[in-house]
Amino acid sequence: MTDPKRSLDAIFDADRAMRQAEAQLLASGKQGLIRTLVSAVAEAKELGARNPAEAGMRLERLADLCAQVPGPEMTDALIDIMDYDEPPVRIAAGEALLDVAYEYYAEVARGIERALDAGRRGLAMCELPHVLAEVGEPSAMSLMKRFLDTDEPEIIAATIEAFVTLDDPDAVPLIERFSDDERTVAFDEADDETGATLGELAQEAAAALGGDEFEDDD
Repeated sequence: MTDPKRSLDAIFDADRAMRQAEAQLLASGKQGLIRTLVSAVAEAKELGARNPAEAGMRLERLADLCAQVPGPEMTDALIDIMDYDEPPVRIAAGEALLDVAYEYYAEVARGIERALDAGRRGLAMCELPHVLAEVGEPSAMSLMKRFLDTDEPEIIAATIEAFVTLDDPDAVPLIERFSDDERTVAFDEADDETGATLGELAQEAAAALGGDEFEDDD
């Protein structure tokens, strides 16, 4: 039988070693550090097909490390991590990017603009509107509006939901243009998958934000 005290000591030793290694890594030259982290993100994502558990562990750790290093490359790397299939990885990257955005909003906004300018699609583009809405900077509205122009139902649906989080009635005209959109998007809820049209989402969001046309009559 394994000695629990020995196991606990091993955890403490491993944690101490990790903290020391992290401090040494972050104290290394910035450009070399950035290249190392960017390369590690790419390698971890490639590893996902062969060893998803190892890839997920690496990407969650890399999200935390990337958030501690200033620079546009690290913003782009966090967005790359947010594209990974596994929800825990996307959550870790989203929280890390949110932490960066609270301190260096302009840097994150420029990274999101680069993703939009590149015509990027994928899971990250469904997460980024929520990051913008959570931070709630005055420029968030104009940047979130660009996600509505992607013509991707999942991205549009995520952005409509993010506008509700932003809680700005000025978003209503942007949302209402989808009120008759019959394209369907799916949502995972626990073990069930439910769906709704963009029109339904737009109407609910507009009503939540005070859109007169979609408010219930009493």
